[in-house]
Amino acid sequence: MFEQTEASAIASERRWRFKVHGLDCQNEVRLLREALIPLVGDERFLSFQPKHGLLDVDIESGIGVEAIIAAISATGMSAALKATGSFAEDEADVGGCSGCSGEPEPVELAFADRPNGSIFKIHGMDCGDEVAVLKREVGPVVGLENLSFDLINGRMSVAGSSAAAQHAGILKAVERTGMRAELWQEGGGSAGALAEQRRRRVQAGLTITSGAMVLVGFAIHARANGFAAVLHESLAREAHPPLLAMLAYSLAILSAVRYVAPKAILAARRLRPDMNLLMLVAVAGALGIGQWFEAATVAFFFALALALEAWSLGRARRAVAALMEIAPDSARIRDVAGIEKDVPVAEVAVGAHVIVPPGGKIPLDGRVVAGTSAVNQAPITGESVPVTVAQDTVVYAGTINGMGALEIVTTRPASDTTLARIVRMVGEAQSKRAPTEQWVERFARIYTPVVMALSLAVFLVPPLLLGGGWAAWFYQALVLLVIACPCALVISTPVSIVAGLTGAARRGVLIKGGIHLETPARITAIAMDKTGTLTLGRPKVVELVPLGGRGEIELLALAAAIEARSEHPIAHAILDAATERGVDVVPAKSVTALPGQGVVGAIDGREVWVGSPGYLGERLGGSSDDELAAQLQRIAGAGLTGIVVGEAQSVIGLIAIGDAVRPEATQIVAQLHKLGIAQVVMLTGDSRAPAQAIAHETGVDEVYAELLPEQKVEAIERLVAQHGLVAMVGDGVNDAPAMARASLGIAMGAIGSDAAIETADIALMQDDLSQLPWLIRHSRATLTVIRQNIGFSLAVKLVFGGLTLLGMASLWGAIAADVGASLLVVLNGLRLIDRDQRAR
Repeated sequence: MFEQTEASAIASERRWRFKVHGLDCQNEVRLLREALIPLVGDERFLSFQPKHGLLDVDIESGIGVEAIIAAISATGMSAALKATGSFAEDEADVGGCSGCSGEPEPVELAFADRPNGSIFKIHGMDCGDEVAVLKREVGPVVGLENLSFDLINGRMSVAGSSAAAQHAGILKAVERTGMRAELWQEGGGSAGALAEQRRRRVQAGLTITSGAMVLVGFAIHARANGFAAVLHESLAREAHPPLLAMLAYSLAILSAVRYVAPKAILAARRLRPDMNLLMLVAVAGALGIGQWFEAATVAFFFALALALEAWSLGRARRAVAALMEIAPDSARIRDVAGIEKDVPVAEVAVGAHVIVPPGGKIPLDGRVVAGTSAVNQAPITGESVPVTVAQDTVVYAGTINGMGALEIVTTRPASDTTLARIVRMVGEAQSKRAPTEQWVERFARIYTPVVMALSLAVFLVPPLLLGGGWAAWFYQALVLLVIACPCALVISTPVSIVAGLTGAARRGVLIKGGIHLETPARITAIAMDKTGTLTLGRPKVVELVPLGGRGEIELLALAAAIEARSEHPIAHAILDAATERGVDVVPAKSVTALPGQGVVGAIDGREVWVGSPGYLGERLGGSSDDELAAQLQRIAGAGLTGIVVGEAQSVIGLIAIGDAVRPEATQIVAQLHKLGIAQVVMLTGDSRAPAQAIAHETGVDEVYAELLPEQKVEAIERLVAQHGLVAMVGDGVNDAPAMARASLGIAMGAIGSDAAIETADIALMQDDLSQLPWLIRHSRATLTVIRQNIGFSLAVKLVFGGLTLLGMASLWGAIAADVGASLLVVLNGLRLIDRDQRAR
């Protein structure tokens, strides 16, 4: 970090640097460009770092700090001037997405980005409503910008070196919410974790008790007063329940509100009405007018709705935890003395030799040093076909060995395996909320107090202005409170987002946040790198051109014999082609490599050579052959590399070598077009001829060739200007700038590549381009489910709200509708976990 004042730092860099709260994706960059370019006059004066939430404005623009901050505020974001510092300093400022909605919200850091912080396990944190309560209570203690939440794992992270000194205050603040906190410990054996398990059992038991007591009270009540009276056909009858029924109803209510009342009381004290307070008011109101059955039923069904929400989140947690459980707990290691023993995987050091028996699970990431086998990598990559592994092949924890024994050298500790990183990132991804999820949260934040005000109006207006009965309209106001409870609406989106993220992870698609789960559904153009994306990234024999009456098999056999001992990639391509065609390769003798020219060897006493076109002139003494020259020119024009095979002073034939196009690439591009992607573009640093040839073969619409990384960024910017949301698909390393500039960065074959996982918004953990159209379909399915849930929840509330205003709704009917809606949206959302597993 620079040791200088803010003013000197800024002056030395000749730019203003702003920390922009809410800037963390390309949608916000677009908003800021639209607001600032008219102000500064030229886009070149602006520079964005959305990953770090930073905006740089050149002083040459002549615009003052106040004007810039005002323009940023107009977008819904907020900004503060800061000194330019080191990259490490800016890295600590990374903010979680506040959404693409434009509402200023506190920046939430991802767990992996928190320096000198503390992580707490929060017992009782099962939904977004509880997260909001924690923000209100803990935020003033530590600073709202220092908080982040991992709902899947029930964790709260507090950034800053002073976090440890604030532990007591943090714990007390959490206790005020009715929840409990403890420092996070890996594993589930802590005293707090055991206490949480007991709490869940108690909560489930109290919910069951509440339901049972409602039935008991109803039976006693109905026997004494009749079913019609219990179901509230007429308020005038005042069919009060017997004492035993009232006792049963009281037990039902007390059991149900045990974990609701503390949160409701806190909401009332803070003057921030929420669902808990709304339900408690409805229960108290029903008791106030003597409707014991309705009061007990409201309490029980609300407790049941909370249990459903906890269960749905618990299922998502178990689905993610199941990923981790696929790795064995112990590993068989061989020490330097050659003695084998089983030890816990947590104790296995990097570099240890691990023995994996046939049929066993690979316990840690590593590299094969002995043995050959087929490994089922489906638990990590989703690839259903076992992959053949041999010496020097990389293998991953949790994958399943076939029939051959393997010895591997570990390359990562248990806490940092590919599997462990996937689990951590899925958990952290949930805290980066999707735009729809943020909209629902903001809607519910306004909706709840509005509903309470409307209920009060329903109670007061008809009796005062229309002469209605107070008791009847008070009852209708309670009905409106119950049916308007936003339980189903609030839980519909987070359940669907968590299920969508988990389902994608099980498929081998790592999506780093709800915002990135929604974006693929909206993209209109896709840019792809060539090498390693549309192609396999390795040479392949594309064409054999025998000359002088020779055959293709003879040409391939002679070339393979010369190249049999070579490690050059072109040699591997020739040998692979020989193997595919069943050629029996006998290595040549007296093989001599001519650096930069070719290879010469002896086959059955004949001198055979394989070389470049440049070596041809030297070999033949400058003599020309029109047919040979034409063939070489044709091969070069197709963007391929021509290899010449000869014997003594004559040419046997030519071998055309090119980057192997992925077999599925043409079909995938066609699928993308069918999915409504208007433009599929290739961005490559390769020369134009091979790029055009591959584009023609695969059906790519447009080609940008011979590009430097910064030119790829410029190409992406043009595509964004033309099409709006654009995805960039690449290898995550040399394509990183373009991936960062695109609306969505997708890394191909990210397994084993830290850079790819860090750079991309989405990582396709296996080297499979077919995951791209699947990702778009999955994103659209998730949005469809979310819309279904929101539409259904609002429709139920509108229907019953109208019936309430007409005086035609009953309290128990409202209860059934609300709980039924909550159950249906939960089950609908959870379909996303297994939807594509069933479809495969």
